[in-house]
Amino acid sequence: MRVVLVRLSALGDIVHTWPLAEALRRARADAHLCWVVEERFRLLVDGHPAVDSVLTVDTRQWRRSPWAGHSRARVAMLRSRFRELAPDLALDPQGVVKSALVCWWTGAPRRVGLALPWRRERVAGLAYTATLPGSRHHRHVVASNLELVRALGATPPADLPHPDGRWLLERITGRSSRAPGQPPYVALLPGAGRADKLLPVEGLAAVARRAVAAGSAVFVVWCPGEQERASELVARAGEGTRLAPPTDLAGLVQALAGARAVVGGDTGPVHLAASLGVPVLAIFTATDWRRNGPLGPRVEVVSGARDSDGRPRGSARAARPGRVTPEQMVAGLERLLGQERVGIGPRTRS
Repeated sequence: MRVVLVRLSALGDIVHTWPLAEALRRARADAHLCWVVEERFRLLVDGHPAVDSVLTVDTRQWRRSPWAGHSRARVAMLRSRFRELAPDLALDPQGVVKSALVCWWTGAPRRVGLALPWRRERVAGLAYTATLPGSRHHRHVVASNLELVRALGATPPADLPHPDGRWLLERITGRSSRAPGQPPYVALLPGAGRADKLLPVEGLAAVARRAVAAGSAVFVVWCPGEQERASELVARAGEGTRLAPPTDLAGLVQALAGARAVVGGDTGPVHLAASLGVPVLAIFTATDWRRNGPLGPRVEVVSGARDSDGRPRGSARAARPGRVTPEQMVAGLERLLGQERVGIGPRTRS
């Protein structure tokens, strides 16, 4: 049996799809599992123990130049690879138009996505031959992703699993990218994928000062487009806080893996750090941590966002966004660093 899993992006969403890949492998050990992902995130999929092959896309380029020769050639090549693979089943946990289009291109006779309201975009359903409801027992997106294993006649695990990214550490061994410093250091993440997810710089600076007072160096880890904000954070935090060097995705993995703790908002690197087993303080202001919070053995959540009804959502946006004070952020770090034994799921303070 040949199965195609379509999860194109983004970093945190790919991390939250690893448990589905593992469940598919357990359900059909003899199946060939092909994952379709954006080229820039290939590292997060290629070499995963449950994945047999990887196909990549560049939807940003396709949207910028849909009629250009290079775009049409890449699409034609992708569709040719699908014809060679001849998949029996395609699964689309992403549930947006671009992923649904790729799902349709697979040519699989069975194309399955999530039903509404668990799916993000209604029109994506036009590409599927069937839909499955997300989880009715767990609100987290990982649980809803896992419901797609029912397309193989299997049952999702009763307990919500944590994404396990430790395989990545072996994958990147020997690469030139290095962590920003020697442990113990605390990594601060000032960026986010959306403006409303950005944490106040003054709050992160207060966290940095508290970490330095506790004996840790602090490195501000930034991605392209975030250097100015990261530099402002370093200036406000003062002595003991430094700007990490620019890193590629492999370097980011190493920087997170080497940290004593990682602090950030609802952003991909926070979910990645949690999957590596690193202690994580996740601060939510615009999204629902119950749906999209990081899952790992050592996670503390501080949330200012409110969810008014608790119903399933295709979007992670909270019903009522809210703010988190610097004092709450510092208290969260103190709890995280003071933990000796941590339960299996995120702990939260509002």
